[in-house]
Amino acid sequence: MTGRVLPYDVQGSGPHRALVLHNWFGDRSSFAPLREHLDGTTGSYAFLDCRGYGEAIDADGAYTMEEVAADALAVADDLGWDTFSVVGHSMGGKAAQLMLLEAPERVRSLIGISPVSAGGFPLDEDTWALFAGAAENPGHRRAIIDNTTGGRYDDAWLAALVDRSLRRSSATAFRAYLDSWSRTDFHERVRDNPARVLLVVGAHDPALGAEAMEATWLRWYPNARLTVLSEAGHYAPEETPKELADAIEAFLAA
Repeated sequence: MTGRVLPYDVQGSGPHRALVLHNWFGDRSSFAPLREHLDGTTGSYAFLDCRGYGEAIDADGAYTMEEVAADALAVADDLGWDTFSVVGHSMGGKAAQLMLLEAPERVRSLIGISPVSAGGFPLDEDTWALFAGAAENPGHRRAIIDNTTGGRYDDAWLAALVDRSLRRSSATAFRAYLDSWSRTDFHERVRDNPARVLLVVGAHDPALGAEAMEATWLRWYPNARLTVLSEAGHYAPEETPKELADAIEAFLAA
């Protein structure tokens, strides 16, 4: 069943409301470093766990982006939020676009953090095997995280992200979400969408950095703009949390 209210919590009580969707490797706890830098007097941020992650690790579902979008809209209903922005990290950015399509009168703007585009994320045969195998193989998870952060972090940092992803996601959900965020393509539905969009990417992310944004999001959303964080890879909420918080708050206040 889609649309069931899943575990979430709200930080802040300010007028700029945003629902926040996590990435493939992290539940909502992955935003903890970012949350330390958000101003609760200007923003209200609702952080939720997708089915199969965090406090929703045992929640059954189809584990699709459509389901994530429906669940997030149900959280907005539960909060009584008529309008809001959506912040989506990586796969969360793809689900955020489905929320925009489903409820354009409610979604004021999108903020994508190294976001997957509406066109998906095509993978060659070897890379697909690496990603699909990550559901059961911690070494695959480590290799992906290391690559998408530019090979700049030590074993302890990488091990911490791998350990959290293993503890706070179910292998079944993790594997199923891959099909949905990487292989489904609805970019014709978002082409020329007038929504305000901020794209925040890391300079050290070879997968979903500036080049990928220019080939996808920036072509399809005429009111999208791009910010590149010079010290981040794919995990800006944890790598450069203050710089990301500043970018989010400036955009929401504009």
